[in-house]
Amino acid sequence: MAKQISSPRGMRDFLPVEKARRDHYLELILRVYKNRGFQSIETPAMENIERLLSGQGGDNEKLAFQVLKRGEELEKATEDGSQLADLGLRYDLTVPLTRFYATNHAELPRVFKAIQTGPVWRAERPQKGRYRQFNQCDIDIIGDDSTDAELELLSASLEALTAIGLTGAIIRINHRGFLIREMQNLGVEDVPGVLITVDKLDKIGITGVEAELSERYDEALAGRVGNWLNQEAEIPEELAAITESIDSSKLRFDKTLVRGMGYYTGAVFEIEHPDSGQSIGGGGRYDGMVGNWLGTDVSAVGISLGFERVMDLVEQSPSETQSLVIVYEQIENALNIQKQAIAEGFECRLEKKTKNPKTLLESMSKQGFKQFAILDNQQNLSELELKPLN
Repeated sequence: MAKQISSPRGMRDFLPVEKARRDHYLELILRVYKNRGFQSIETPAMENIERLLSGQGGDNEKLAFQVLKRGEELEKATEDGSQLADLGLRYDLTVPLTRFYATNHAELPRVFKAIQTGPVWRAERPQKGRYRQFNQCDIDIIGDDSTDAELELLSASLEALTAIGLTGAIIRINHRGFLIREMQNLGVEDVPGVLITVDKLDKIGITGVEAELSERYDEALAGRVGNWLNQEAEIPEELAAITESIDSSKLRFDKTLVRGMGYYTGAVFEIEHPDSGQSIGGGGRYDGMVGNWLGTDVSAVGISLGFERVMDLVEQSPSETQSLVIVYEQIENALNIQKQAIAEGFECRLEKKTKNPKTLLESMSKQGFKQFAILDNQQNLSELELKPLN
């Protein structure tokens, strides 16, 4: 009996029809961003391990896939007990972007508006909506310290979601400065540690937050934080310019929103949709991060769409495309007809005629092709009779 062969756990293959669907929606998203003047970049899948584990990636650093040294370097590290890994697979696109900017800033605009898409890797326990390899779609603005940057990112993200048919998205927003002040007013000394627990509110509720804080600190602190969670809060001054400029039906201040990444310094946001039980995107301002590599602080803010979760929400089929299968006997004329079809806007596939054309055409229909034509002695596309495949 043949062994079952599957992709690595938590990672997926995509058949041609699904890949075409993903490409279609990604293209719609990127078109929105490019129309607004954002520029695409590409960074390596791996970064130096010291950069990935620099202490700013929050819990994601614990999920980083580390890559062993090679050859003599690995043998030496094994013998002397030094670190075995020197590289790691990126767990997000922000750390690579800041390294990219530090490396190439002299050749980039004063305010750099970047698009970055691609796979990232985290050693998650695989479950619905969580994978070990998944795609992110980021836009970032580096070099603008005003809230104009946040407004542009939020506006672009909402437009991109609308472009793919997701019109019910809401952006939750908060500010790290506000959170830190509130925690300090409550007498919290370990602000980052307490906020890590507060960030679990949507999963464990106020009772769970209080229980964890009691165990980690004391009951008095847990009680103060619990009371704070139950109270309403005014929108902080830092967010006024943003909340006043974005449609209130699309934006909601949430004082409990933390986001776990250690590099956020200002506004933070998450995108939610009523048809999803999880956030479908998020981001925030990370003004101190570029300076870690460049030596000079540079303001930065970004937002990411969780492409896998977005794909779970959009329609199963992309909009209609003109796709055509030409069934031929002689390749020379078929190539000429194919060239004509492509010039007319078709996606055109050539298939040599078989003894059982019905099976062939059923297969092409399953692959997403819409029309077919049998090529005999015709010389021009206009002479062909195009028929539907389904």
